Amino acid sequence: MSEDATSSDDSPFRSDPSARDQAPQFVLPLVVRIERDAPPARTDALETAARAVLLMLADERSVGEGEWARAMRDWQDARIRKVVRRARGAEWRRAVALPGITVAGKSAEVRVFPPVPLDGWPKDLARLQVSGTDLDDPEPPVAADPSGPVLWLNPELDMSAGKAMAQAGHGAQLAWWDLSQEERAGWRDAGFPLAVRAADPGRWGELTTSGLPLVRDAGFTEIAPGSCTVVADHPALR
Repeated sequence: MSEDATSSDDSPFRSDPSARDQAPQFVLPLVVRIERDAPPARTDALETAARAVLLMLADERSVGEGEWARAMRDWQDARIRKVVRRARGAEWRRAVALPGITVAGKSAEVRVFPPVPLDGWPKDLARLQVSGTDLDDPEPPVAADPSGPVLWLNPELDMSAGKAMAQAGHGAQLAWWDLSQEERAGWRDAGFPLAVRAADPGRWGELTTSGLPLVRDAGFTEIAPGSCTVVADHPALR
């Protein structure tokens, strides 16, 4: 599947009703580890979540006849929903025991799970909290490398870290869909390098009209339907 959320009439991120709403709805769960005494840095959590989504998309279990492939197809045929919850201590250990992929950043750990029905979360994930994912950067993040993939966040939106993590995942997924098989393989083999940064306010309008993949949020939580949240700037798509 390859589509650009700015141009496809059947985009999974459109806020108005579409044929995707008629399909059974699934959600991709992500859990971020937030220990009381050692919370991750916000930017690292966003980047780690985006890489987690890419690793799930690229995993051999997610394609062909893989054990997660049916759930991945059903999820991608409907609305593309991602929900980020937090865990610590025993909660995190129970989450890690479930099938999925754990991705470690510099300070963040995120576990991504194969899609589940919207109302059919495993109990050890359903009991986790969505709130409480507010994170900070101890120091301002360094400037992004313009020669590499960058997920640009809308500088005018105030999103919790959990919401921003889901949006970064959306942006990474749109970039993945728009790449060729060869380009995907190159990105995967390099370890999915990427940066997540807030765009310069003066450049945001240019980015949204650049033709790069653009996420327009459906507005289920926190922000208004149709809000532009992320532009996925991958060198192969420029």
